[in-house]
Amino acid sequence: MAKQKSLYALEKDIEHATDYQAYFEACVEHDAKSGADDWKAKDACHDYDYRLIRKRVQRIRLAKSQGDAIGLMSILHEGIHGNLGNISNPVLNRNSKVGTKFLIQEFLDQVCDALDFIYHADEREVDFYEKLSFFDETAHAFGRSCLMLSGGAGLGFFHCGVVKSLFEHDLLPDVFSGASAGSIVAGLLGTRTDDQLSETLSPESIYEKFREWSIWHGFGKDSLLDSTNLENALIELFDLMTFDEAFAKTGRHMTITVSAADLHQFSRLLNAKTSPNALIVQAVRASCAIPFVFTPVQLKAKNMAGDIVPYIPNRRFADGSLMADLPYQRLSRLYGVNHSIVSQTNPLAVPFLSRNKRHTNNFKSITMRHMAKVAKLNSIYAFDILENWVENRPLKLGIHKLRSIIEQQYVGDINILPPRGLGNLRHIVANPTRASIEELIFKAEKATWPQLDIIKRNTQISKTFQKYLKLLKQREERILHHRPVKVVRRANG
Repeated sequence: MAKQKSLYALEKDIEHATDYQAYFEACVEHDAKSGADDWKAKDACHDYDYRLIRKRVQRIRLAKSQGDAIGLMSILHEGIHGNLGNISNPVLNRNSKVGTKFLIQEFLDQVCDALDFIYHADEREVDFYEKLSFFDETAHAFGRSCLMLSGGAGLGFFHCGVVKSLFEHDLLPDVFSGASAGSIVAGLLGTRTDDQLSETLSPESIYEKFREWSIWHGFGKDSLLDSTNLENALIELFDLMTFDEAFAKTGRHMTITVSAADLHQFSRLLNAKTSPNALIVQAVRASCAIPFVFTPVQLKAKNMAGDIVPYIPNRRFADGSLMADLPYQRLSRLYGVNHSIVSQTNPLAVPFLSRNKRHTNNFKSITMRHMAKVAKLNSIYAFDILENWVENRPLKLGIHKLRSIIEQQYVGDINILPPRGLGNLRHIVANPTRASIEELIFKAEKATWPQLDIIKRNTQISKTFQKYLKLLKQREERILHHRPVKVVRRANG
C-alpha cells in the first residue's frame, strides 16, 4: 500500500505541479485528508440557504420523475439566478481546494438536467416555439459570463496563458473584452476559430509577431516608441477584417475598448453591435496607444462598397485602459452579462490586488475596505475640483485622464493575476524573448488552475442555456429558410 502523504507534502505538490492534472489530483487528495470532503457532505451551513436549495432540488427531481416539462419550465422560470440562496458566496470557496458543497453541485446538475429534459421534450406537449421562447427569455434573465483582458504593455502576454487554459477546459466565455495589450489577445480570440486558436496563442507564434514591438523613438518626437513594427504585426494578424466579419467567422462577441484623445469624449466599446463595419486592426492599434509611448490614431471602417474610410472623422483615440480597462457595466447592457472573469495585468492595479482567494469579513477587513472606498471617493472629488479650476487645456485633459484611472474598477467576480514581484517590471516595456513569453504563459496557466473549478460551477448553467438556445435558433433558421412562400391570388374583376 502506498504511503499517504502529509498535508504539507500535498501542498508542495500543488505548488510545484507542472500540469493541471497533477495539480487537480493533489488538490483532491488534500481535500480528503484535510477534512474538506466531510464539510462538502454536510448540507447545513450558515454561508448559504441550504434549505432553499434542497427544496428546489426536490421539486426539480419530482417534476422530472413525472415527465412534467411544463412544470420544470415553471420552476426554472420563477426565479432561478446565478446566486440563488447565496450559492456563489465566495466564502464557500475557502473551505476546500476543489469542489463545493455536494448539495450545491447537485442543484447545478439538476438544473442542467432539467434544461436537457425541456429541450428534448415531446413537441406535442411543448411545441418548438414554446421551447425557443423559454430558453431565450430565461437565458437572458439568468445572464452569462464575460472575460475581460486588461492593459499591461508587455506583461499583457500573460493573457495568452489565461485564454489557453480556459479554452483547453472548455470554459472560455463567448463574450470578452480587451483593453490596450489585452486588445491584441481579444482580437486574436475574436478572429480565430477553435482549430486556429491553439496555434495562434503558442509562444512561438506570439514571439514571431511581437519580438520587436518596442523600438525606441526618442525624446522630442511625437511618441517615445516607434509603432512601425507593432502596426505591421497587427496588419498581418487582422488584415482588413471588420467586427461584423469576425463575428460571422467565429460567433464570438469581441469588444475592443478605446479612449478619446480629447477632453469632451468618452471611451468607446467597439464590437459587432456598436461598430460592425469598423476595422479591428485600427481598433487594436488605438487601444494600444499608451499616452506619450505611442501616438493616438484615427479609426477606420469599410463602407458599403468595401472601401476603407475614416470612422468617427476628426477624432483620434488612444489606450483603452485609460478609461475602460474593464467595461463590465456596458458589457452587461449589451450582452446580458452578470458574471465576470478578469485577467488583470495593469501595472497601475496589479501591485495592490490580493492573490488570496480567501474572503474575510472580520472588523479589520471591513474597515480597510471601507477606508479604501472613502479614499477613492475623496480622490475623485479632488480631481473634479482641480479639473474645473485649471484653465490650461492639455493640463485639464491630463487631470481628466488621471481621474478616469482612479475611478475605474480593476477587479471582477473571479480575478487571475500574475505572481507579485519586481520581475514583472522587466516584461512591461522590454521586447520579449521566446523564453520570457513561455514563462509568462506558464505562470498564467498556473494562476488560472485554482479558478477553473470555480469558473466551471459559476458558468455551468449559463453554458447549458447558451448551448440549447443556439441549437434552437439554428433550427429556427432552417424552418424559416425552408418555409414555402404563400402566394395570394387576387380574383379577377
